Amino acid sequence: MLEELLTAAVSVGAAGTVYLVAAARVVKQYERGVVFRLGRLHGDARPPGFTLVVPGVDRLHKVNLQIVTMPVPAQEGITRDNVTVRVDAVVYFKVVDAAAAIVNVESYRFAVSQMAQTSLRSIIGKSDLDDLLSNREKLNQGLELMIDSPAIGWGVQIDRVEIKDVSLPDTMKRSMARQAEADRERRARVINADAELQASRKLAEAAQQMAETPSALQLRLLQTIVAVAAEKNSTLVLPFPVELLRFLERAAQQTPHEHEVEARGEAGGRTPGP
Repeated sequence: MLEELLTAAVSVGAAGTVYLVAAARVVKQYERGVVFRLGRLHGDARPPGFTLVVPGVDRLHKVNLQIVTMPVPAQEGITRDNVTVRVDAVVYFKVVDAAAAIVNVESYRFAVSQMAQTSLRSIIGKSDLDDLLSNREKLNQGLELMIDSPAIGWGVQIDRVEIKDVSLPDTMKRSMARQAEADRERRARVINADAELQASRKLAEAAQQMAETPSALQLRLLQTIVAVAAEKNSTLVLPFPVELLRFLERAAQQTPHEHEVEARGEAGGRTPGP
């Protein structure tokens, strides 16, 4: 009799152990467990940790709540200013309602991917090329709103959307390069012309100042000679001093006048003879 009781106890214990092993489930910290009992949603999502389900009756679906990084394949489209471009992006999203992500949509990852591609094509058609190249923050916000609206019903929250790259045709790249080069050349010419204008004004002021003090011109000449003489491999030819030329010019102008004065003095100094 005792042996039968022990055998029954062992059998019950073994059956309980098998049942416990079959019913035991572990939900990780970044997951939530959605239980379906006979095909119907049963209760709220199971929190992280150890949980039990009815074997053969319940089915536990684990949903990952981590942020998912999903690349959007490059989409080719025509911008509003009739330029063909290829644009790719990346979407960051996470599940906030595990039950809705399982019940309301067949595959929330595939749904988000398709919505992101469609929204990206729509953004390309509504934007200019300059916006795609320089105003990406505004386009990223527009993409995020377009994807987030339907994703709310799927239990998914869009964290952010980023446009990664904008590929242009080779002909457009060459045209933009020529335009940029022409613009840089135009600005260089304007800067050079402005510099020449400022230099000419300063030279005019310097010439006016030197005209008032002629000796400054000679000092400037000597400074130029010193600067040129600093080069050891240069041959310096010293010009005739300008001041000496002016001295000789003044002497040549005064000589006939002085001779005439002396002649008049001599003539006035003579007295007629008796």
